[in-house]
Amino acid sequence: MAKCRHLLYFADIAITITIRKVPDDVRDELAARAARAGRSLQEHLLAELIDLARRPSVDAWPQRTRERTRVTRTRLSRKRLLSHLDAERG
Repeated sequence: MAKCRHLLYFADIAITITIRKVPDDVRDELAARAARAGRSLQEHLLAELIDLARRPSVDAWPQRTRERTRVTRTRLSRKRLLSHLDAERG
């Protein structure tokens, strides 16, 4: 039981990530975006990291697409797909 409590304790501790050598212009742009969103730089970067982690990586995306196609048994031709995209874009 002590081991279980120990693991639960560490599950509640937030992880800190440090990024060194961020160029000034990059920091300034990120700070400006945070200010426009009404957030601190830390809040803005955390929201961006969460969004990034939720999206599939470039490497994982094709595999997820193939798996979804296999499971749903749907096929869409390139021409039809582009037609749908064009219609959505107006």
